Amino acid sequence: MKPLKLLTNSTRHFSVNKPSNYKIVGVFYRGGVHAQEQPKLLGTVENQLGIRKWLEDQGHTFVVTDDKEPPNSTFDKEIVDADIIITTPFHPGYITRDRIAKAKKLKICVTAGIGSDHVDLNAANEKKIGVYEVTGSNVVSVAEHVVMTILNLVRNFVPSHEMVARGDWNVAAVAKNSYDLEGKVVATVGIGRIGERVLRRLKPFECKELLYFDYQQLPSEIEEEIGCRRVESLQEMVSQADVVTINCPLHEGTKGLFDKNLINKMKRGAWLVNTARGSICVAQDVAEALKSGQLSGYGGDVWPYQPAPSNHVWRSMYKLGQQDQGGNAMVPHMSGTSIDAQQRYAAGTKVILENWFQGRKQNHHDVICENGEYASKAYGERQKLVDKIKEFEAYKPENN
Repeated sequence: MKPLKLLTNSTRHFSVNKPSNYKIVGVFYRGGVHAQEQPKLLGTVENQLGIRKWLEDQGHTFVVTDDKEPPNSTFDKEIVDADIIITTPFHPGYITRDRIAKAKKLKICVTAGIGSDHVDLNAANEKKIGVYEVTGSNVVSVAEHVVMTILNLVRNFVPSHEMVARGDWNVAAVAKNSYDLEGKVVATVGIGRIGERVLRRLKPFECKELLYFDYQQLPSEIEEEIGCRRVESLQEMVSQADVVTINCPLHEGTKGLFDKNLINKMKRGAWLVNTARGSICVAQDVAEALKSGQLSGYGGDVWPYQPAPSNHVWRSMYKLGQQDQGGNAMVPHMSGTSIDAQQRYAAGTKVILENWFQGRKQNHHDVICENGEYASKAYGERQKLVDKIKEFEAYKPENN
């Protein structure tokens, strides 16, 4: 095995000196001692998706880093002559138009996970750079996290736990904000792989109604099986729901979608869950809605920029502005990076790379952009969602 060459800022550079090799740059989060304790933390700088030896044995150069902040990061330096970029949604290397312009050799971008909004897809298409992701790798993980977050908020779990952890005991103080999920109306924005699984998992809770908003309708037999109903108007749907969960991709049509105007259309005291992308919600508008009581709670694991700044408003917002009122179920971006999910997206990333190295056709579900065109409905048909949102006056251009 070749010696390990350490770069600054937790960067590792693995290289085999063959003139025909490809340079692959991976941007992952740092695991530190946790990656040593748990080797299955594959999405880390230390464990590199478990593909280092496989790449080296084929003569490729593999650069792995967590240092990604422009303009002088290791990522910015290494991208210049990179052929392939691999990153995760959990510690994304943002592949902007400027970075694409500097990456003269860049051929493909691979998301180890789901969601490629960290790539400027229009710029990638202009350069005919392929963009791929491991579709389906963490849909179960995220759907489970959504249900957990809904229950966390509705049952007022966090302040109840914090109370006993600090040695206090006041049942009335925490029970006053605790409700049953049974009999409530739950709605999802987006009914793709995650949104559908969320509704399926909620069916046993005997909710009053399960609603969804999407540009396309589920087959009638699936609607009947789940017991859900499509609502054509986004405003109408959120006005009916006690709980709204966001399960749609981030693009021009959904950025800033949940602003104060749309949030004010929701039932007063509703709960909002977002495990899709942070920028679908306007951060300050969410915080103000929680403080005013328009929202009883907001939870999720996605932030407008990741890692989130230490002073981000979502870290310290609470119902009515009081911590003992709860209403905050925010965590780091972790819903789709369970140990089981990491094994799936690591294996899927290897398949994508192997297909590309061998010139084989990719699994069509994994293709976001290819040959200068959108191949994924989630992004390629986004104009349909833009048009539908505009139709119901929930789309605000100033938030884009």
